Amino acid sequence: MDIGRNIEEIRSSLPNNVRLVAVSKTKPNEEIMQAYRVGHRIFGENKVQDLCKKYEELPKDIEWHFIGHPQNNKVKYIAPFIALIHGVDSLKLLKTINKEGVKNKRVIKVLLQFHIAQESTKFGLSPGEADEILSSEAVRQLQHVTIVGVMGMATYTNDENQIRNEFRVLKNIFNSLKNRYFSDSESFTEISMGMSGDYPIAVEEGSTMIRVGSKIFGARNY
Repeated sequence: MDIGRNIEEIRSSLPNNVRLVAVSKTKPNEEIMQAYRVGHRIFGENKVQDLCKKYEELPKDIEWHFIGHPQNNKVKYIAPFIALIHGVDSLKLLKTINKEGVKNKRVIKVLLQFHIAQESTKFGLSPGEADEILSSEAVRQLQHVTIVGVMGMATYTNDENQIRNEFRVLKNIFNSLKNRYFSDSESFTEISMGMSGDYPIAVEEGSTMIRVGSKIFGARNY
């Protein structure tokens, strides 16, 4: 597996406005460093313990993204350094992240995760639940968390039309939220959608951030 070449091939195929998050979960430091040596700096992890260990051991100019669903009681461990938390789906979690932002004297960026797939195993907000959160007085009190966009995962299927339609749903949700709640926000810009199997469709449908693991590092070792 030539990790450096894989990274460069994917990056060269992306428009300038799309960022690549290399999903390094379960991968050893040496493989992450192979990507680092060709200039890649954005990596995604989904387990707090693994992420903290890698943060300690690897170069400090890496931009770490938490791409899983963070448990409220674990946020404090990643709050000092995390660049972006992808999977936020409740006001309670926003409040927790804000509280840890206060303690660390920093504003933490997050994405709201939406349920766009046909699979019940995937989690995320409905548009109605997002409205409830974003129109609440409570969310306006949160000065140490910034919602910078949306995130969602398409159904795991070979039906490209279904995948495309689900990505369109997320793009429409983004546009609707931008108009209604974030029209004055210069930071509400991200649509995180697309993974190893479907990112070319996601990019065509307006993704600004793709999360790619196996296409870079090969199959995962669990």
